Amino acid sequence: MQLDLNLLAVLDALLEEGSVTGAAERLRLSAPATSRSLGRIRRLTGDQILVRTGRTMTPTPYALEIRDDVHYLVEQSRAILEPKRTLDLGTLRRAFIIRGNDALTTAIAPHLLAAIRQAGPGLSVRLLAEADVDTNDLRHGRVDLEISSTLPVLPEISHETLGDDRLVVAFRPDHPCAGAPLTVERFAAADHVIVSRRGRTEDPIDVALKDLGLRRRVVASAPTSTAALHIVSRSELLVVVSEQICRSTLNVCGLHTGTPPFALAPVPVTVAWHQRYDNDKAHAWLRTQVRDAFATFLGRVGACRGPAA
Repeated sequence: MQLDLNLLAVLDALLEEGSVTGAAERLRLSAPATSRSLGRIRRLTGDQILVRTGRTMTPTPYALEIRDDVHYLVEQSRAILEPKRTLDLGTLRRAFIIRGNDALTTAIAPHLLAAIRQAGPGLSVRLLAEADVDTNDLRHGRVDLEISSTLPVLPEISHETLGDDRLVVAFRPDHPCAGAPLTVERFAAADHVIVSRRGRTEDPIDVALKDLGLRRRVVASAPTSTAALHIVSRSELLVVVSEQICRSTLNVCGLHTGTPPFALAPVPVTVAWHQRYDNDKAHAWLRTQVRDAFATFLGRVGACRGPAA
């Protein structure tokens, strides 16, 4: 039996996208052509691969079992067949797209943009704000990198943890909490603003307080840490933010920080990308620049910490 290896690429796209339309868009094929390929795959494997459940399609147990192997074979085939070109940043024309938390993006942007400007005239970067809902933009190739504090859940998303940051309580120098030790009772009695891209008014801190038999009043949520810190600088509210990542904004706003009066886990800083870029030399270069930018930022912030309560 003659095997059409192109079907592996179609199968890989179908298993990642979970739909004929999505796979067709990725492969730049028509939906009917992709549907015909799915029919051939079904006949070859003796399995339905994707079955319709309402308006979506769900992979069969067999499809889930072979998904990682199929992806590996496709990536290995590309590595073998593609020419081993060296990376010439001076002639490369590419616009990288990075989505990230506002504080993280602000922290690394100066060093990252300096590296991109120096590397080549055809390079640029688009910095996008976090979406207020979870997206599949990495999977669909609409975003090159996502920088956040959460780990990816999709198996085809690669990631690297660059480091972590501790959480601190920020407030104005003349805030009532600035004049005495910040006990858990004083923390809970104060009014708060929290950072939530989805507009939520509760977060893990409320769970920690509930375990201690306490509640706090959350007056508002802000979509970014920068917005929350500016609000705090003009009010008698408290906000909990990442210490190092938000240091420049903390200093500009003239805010003091204190240690939370209960244990809070450090916030990881994670960069994520789709596996299709694992062996892409330009993408690997971008990841290195993001890694270096974060390390440079941490080195600088250590020398310019603001006042602590």
